[in-house]
Amino acid sequence: MSSVQGPWFWLGNETLKVPAALFALNRSRLCERLRKNPDVPKGAIVLLQGGAQTQRYCTDTDILFRQESFFHWTFGVTESDCYGAIDVDSGKSILFVPKLPESYAVWMGKIHPPEHFKGKYAVDEVLHTVDIASFLSSKTPSLLLTLRGVNTDSGSVCKEASFEGISQFSVNNTLLHPEIVECRVFKTDMELEILRYTNRVSSEAHKEVMKAAQVGMKEYELESVFLHYCYARGGMRHTSYTCICGSGNNSSILHYGHAGAPNERTIRDGDMCLFDMGGEYYCYSSDITCSFPANGKFTADQRAIYEAVLKASRAVMESVKPGVVWPDMHRLADKIHLEELTKLGILKGNIEDMMKVHMGAVFMPHGLGHFLGIDVHDVGGYPEGVDRIDLPGLKSLRTARVLQERMVLTIEPGIYFIDHVLDQALNNPAQSCFINNEILQRFRGFGGVRIEDDIAVTANGMELLTCVPRTVEEIEAHMADSANVSKAFERVVLSEQL
Repeated sequence: MSSVQGPWFWLGNETLKVPAALFALNRSRLCERLRKNPDVPKGAIVLLQGGAQTQRYCTDTDILFRQESFFHWTFGVTESDCYGAIDVDSGKSILFVPKLPESYAVWMGKIHPPEHFKGKYAVDEVLHTVDIASFLSSKTPSLLLTLRGVNTDSGSVCKEASFEGISQFSVNNTLLHPEIVECRVFKTDMELEILRYTNRVSSEAHKEVMKAAQVGMKEYELESVFLHYCYARGGMRHTSYTCICGSGNNSSILHYGHAGAPNERTIRDGDMCLFDMGGEYYCYSSDITCSFPANGKFTADQRAIYEAVLKASRAVMESVKPGVVWPDMHRLADKIHLEELTKLGILKGNIEDMMKVHMGAVFMPHGLGHFLGIDVHDVGGYPEGVDRIDLPGLKSLRTARVLQERMVLTIEPGIYFIDHVLDQALNNPAQSCFINNEILQRFRGFGGVRIEDDIAVTANGMELLTCVPRTVEEIEAHMADSANVSKAFERVVLSEQL
């Protein structure tokens, strides 16, 4: 196949080449949706504001910049403090870059003219940000479409574009958000290729971590193995989120690794490790969790819990296809977990009765998975008409949508022994009647197991993007083979059609 022509984002070596054509296609898709919207008049112009360079509190130390996600999806620009406009009718794109002072050349390097950015990002025109008002005045837009809307994951509102002189224009800040969000939900072939790449590099990094794991290490030492591999081999300067590197009981803390618990525990013999880490390339994410025994050998109890979670993971994968309702996949995972926990003797009684009192949420209080893309918890989970389910476990789902082709999601079932949640269940007569507390005590302090893979929904099923050892036998064999040095993976080159 012929490769995509034009400018690329590429960090050399074995990293992925990403063409500027990806963002031209995104802009085209957005304009097509907007032109079909009867509330968008002829002559409308989209105006987006990129991310700003910020400093650490009151100092002059820069925080490592990462582009705002909507702006990246639309323009692919790596520099800070830019704006972008799109003429909805024609699709013409205009990038506005800062007019830099001469002193910039001393401290930061060459000051590039607008023509440099026109070639770099394959846009139709480039001007300075000080020219936004005069440029737009010359175009006499019927409406400026700015971006304002609530992220259904965070509850935060995205930053709306603003500039000196905007008051002279007619502005609408509600029409754009639902349209661009819906575009981001469905990945193009080029976007899928990047997500395959982020998964491939992050999968290899997880495999390096499993090989490096030894009793007596600090959790953060293994985090550093992951970070080094992703950056050195994959060009990933950023991770998709703060790495979660839990060992022992820390593996039951869903978002462990934060500043108050910074992956600092010493790993002990007999621990289960739960490592949830994903590298990010050119703002595109990955999100992978591997659970494995610190010493490389599963105990009987560790194997039983791990295989229960793996069984749920594979059952969901076999069921995923267009038309499937995502909350039904969560319920499927819950059901399998309860069946397996009953076989272990931790639970007793009728599975359907357990489901009615939400026993699944006692052992998996989080949702089964989420959208993935430029953000690790990608946008579009709850558009208008899709409501949250206010029930234990299900209320934590980051989407409740019907699956469609080209959606990319995580599948991440887990079983955790969280003292706080277990104590609540034991104090609830509706749930405690199903618990064999004597056997449960054996698992206090066990921690947890999560198995997280990234998948793309296809026309007839799904594509598994993640590639790590998953069965007990595969994990034990991989960890035993720690002397074997990983070989470089083949270069991935983006093609026009996949």
